[in-house]
Amino acid sequence: QVQLVESGGGLVQAGGSLRLSCAGSGRTFRNYSMGWFRQAPGKEREFVATISWSGNMVDYSDSVKGRFTISRDNAKGTVYLQMNSLKPEDTAVYFCAAGRVSRYSNDYLYWGQGTQVTVSS
Repeated sequence: QVQLVESGGGLVQAGGSLRLSCAGSGRTFRNYSMGWFRQAPGKEREFVATISWSGNMVDYSDSVKGRFTISRDNAKGTVYLQMNSLKPEDTAVYFCAAGRVSRYSNDYLYWGQGTQVTVSS
């Protein structure tokens, strides 16, 4: 089993940057692909980015491509989401998840509790 804990959220002005971290426990962390999802109030959870276990394969939603970068450090058991050029519409609770590389939340087995990101205009 993998336990995930997100950190790094907060309040930032539009155009600013944040880096989210997701620390995974357990030796099996490196066996899983990792994903980031987000959920804004009143909206469904949506895919943001995913990275394969090796880090060789990444994928992004169109809404964040070119602004966000996903990466991982298997030695530290951590996955990151670097978010640049933030927009008010990026405001959401961000979740990391462990599973198979995919845009679909059903393909992920383990989820963190989420971290709030708020972008002011």
